[in-house]
Amino acid sequence: MARTQSPKKSNSKSKYRGSNSKIGGVLRLAFRIVKLVFITFVCASLFGVILFRFVNPPFTWLMIQRGFEQKAAGKEWKIDKKWVDFEDIADPMKRAAVAAEDQTFLENHGFDFKAIQHAIQKNAKSKKLIGGSTITQQTAKNVFLYQGRSFIRKGLEAWFTVLIEVCWSKKRVMEVYLNVIEMGDGIYGIEAASQAYFHKPASELTNRQAAAIAVIFPSPLKWSATKPTKYLKHRQYLIRQNMRRLGPLEF
Repeated sequence: MARTQSPKKSNSKSKYRGSNSKIGGVLRLAFRIVKLVFITFVCASLFGVILFRFVNPPFTWLMIQRGFEQKAAGKEWKIDKKWVDFEDIADPMKRAAVAAEDQTFLENHGFDFKAIQHAIQKNAKSKKLIGGSTITQQTAKNVFLYQGRSFIRKGLEAWFTVLIEVCWSKKRVMEVYLNVIEMGDGIYGIEAASQAYFHKPASELTNRQAAAIAVIFPSPLKWSATKPTKYLKHRQYLIRQNMRRLGPLEF
């Protein structure tokens, strides 16, 4: 006589298979969501980089952040900026930016690995942190990202840096960089900085004035282009030396 399967065992196996099926369904759904988010992010970031190759960025997240900080401190909301084309920025200012921030700008592909290694070694021995970011990396951070030092943000910065290097010319990178970075309290871009500090358009900046502005890039809220400390005067001298060594830049 054939044995019949116990009903209890059958129900147990059925429940087990049902549980596995539910877990598998949840995992498949989660994978689809992650895949969709990833594809959306890639397409959106690529679209943004291509868009800003032709359209000037109207604002940055840092501008908005600083505006709220000013309001929280009881100050007026201040965003002083005026876009100027690449051709309307004095050559000394472009050379000063390269001399101060990224001396291999025209040769590198968005990353200066020697500078990064130097920064890592120096930061390991000193409490005063220095950066090894190129001008392209700084442009990526300012235009597309938020401020911070997390690994996620650095990863996003690297991603946008690669896209910018692929989609933009060095000329466009420099143009955007000098038009969006913070150069003082509520001051963004070289035209606003030139007018605020030297009461002249960016097209008329001299070597000395360009170096005075470039030297405050790392800490524009703390340092002044017109009231430099002894340390900043020495840094200005080094920047001018590098400007002479670089000579005319061919974009």
